[in-house]
Amino acid sequence: PTASCPAGNARLLLSFFLRGGFALGLSATEQHHLQKEKKMQYRKTYIPRFRISLVRETRGTYTEQKLSSSTDADRLLRPLLQDLDREHFIVIGLDAKNTVIGMNTVSIGSLTLAIVHPREVCKPLILMNAAGFICAHNHPSGDATPSPEDRQLTTRLKQAADIIGIRMLDHVIIGESSHYSFADNGCLS
Repeated sequence: PTASCPAGNARLLLSFFLRGGFALGLSATEQHHLQKEKKMQYRKTYIPRFRISLVRETRGTYTEQKLSSSTDADRLLRPLLQDLDREHFIVIGLDAKNTVIGMNTVSIGSLTLAIVHPREVCKPLILMNAAGFICAHNHPSGDATPSPEDRQLTTRLKQAADIIGIRMLDHVIIGESSHYSFADNGCLS
């Protein structure tokens, strides 16, 4: 604003000038700022909208209605994870009665590791409205003994699950002829 254009009249003058009136008493710089302010008033902001959906790819056959032990989980997962040349990390979604409602392959890694983040484990569980879950992965070496990284991941997954309110019932490692259960070994309490 200048002496000839007090602050209270600035908006009124702007409206007049930008509709074709002449900006008497305003410098070229002030006219430029008024025009820029007018353009900014009408700038639209577009916010992207997203829709997330879970797609059922196939149906597997499983005769048990519920998963009540690590042996049940082993029986379900062994045909899927046995004899693979790379680590596969799978999450099984369960309803409130521990009935399987869905399964998702979270990560396919290399011979010795699969990169797994709690976010990627929880996303399909939320989408399938799971009340609980069991996660599992294979060890292509055949030895089901958990590595320090397996233990650390299990702790992180348990913390994330507790925060979002989905029960983590077990983390099972499938070996050549045996399995390791974090729940059976007291590592999830």
